[in-house]
Amino acid sequence: MRGLDYRWIEALDAVISQRGFERAAEHLCITQSAVSQRIKQLEKLMAQPMLVREQPPRPTPAGQKMLGLYRRVRLLEQELLPEITPDDSSQPLSVSLATNADSLATWLLPALSPLLKSRRIALNLLVEDEARTLGKLRSGEVVGAISMEASSLPGCMADYLGRVDFLCVASPDFANKYFAGGVTRDRLLAAPGVAFDQHDDMHERFIHQHFNLPLGSVMTHTVRSSEAFVRMAVEGIAYCLIPRIQIQQELDSGLLVNVTPEIFLTRRMYWHHWALESGVLTELSQRLTAYARNVLPQ
Repeated sequence: MRGLDYRWIEALDAVISQRGFERAAEHLCITQSAVSQRIKQLEKLMAQPMLVREQPPRPTPAGQKMLGLYRRVRLLEQELLPEITPDDSSQPLSVSLATNADSLATWLLPALSPLLKSRRIALNLLVEDEARTLGKLRSGEVVGAISMEASSLPGCMADYLGRVDFLCVASPDFANKYFAGGVTRDRLLAAPGVAFDQHDDMHERFIHQHFNLPLGSVMTHTVRSSEAFVRMAVEGIAYCLIPRIQIQQELDSGLLVNVTPEIFLTRRMYWHHWALESGVLTELSQRLTAYARNVLPQ
């Protein structure tokens, strides 16, 4: 865009990341007045506000898009400059990805491991429910996201990764205590389950769909850890919906049993990323998709 000065967007980014004008000024080594002036110049050019001036400040929807552009440019600079000036290789390439907890607990790190060992990359993983990870890509916070959404954002691509089958499991003792006569509506009302966070309704929707229990009628613990889901099930604290890929060993050894063997929940996963990628980002997408397609059912 003609007249766009990236120092203006840099100031916007600093105010958001540093959570205020004073710290942004210190970060950029300029005055608070200069920070404010740069953001005002950006808002004048775009003819709309870029920043909600509250504490802490937050970007407007237009500001989020501008920050997404800025971070993409910064990433391209980080990738290109070492090729032009090889002596300046001290700074790592910063790469932010959004992932769901289940992918992180199972296949994501093995998929990225060869790249992280061979390249100087500072990886930043933002963990969200798979229904909400795409928002991080939309806002420009990340360069790629693992999501259950099949439709891609404008300027992005969505590559199919595979299928994740969630089984309803519990320890043998828990199953004998609560489900000795089978899984029924009355027994589900007494048995505790697990949700990832306050937004995670997968467990309740599974119960509602297959056992016609109203949403909000079952007891659930809230635990923001995929690994803790497995531990809570193994310890006999709750029954859980857990990806088969994550608990195959526990199923084979008898530590966990499938309490609803006739029914399970399936989610299809996609890798969302920019349509125009190069260098490390291209390699990252290729490694991630190839590994996922090898370990996830198609």
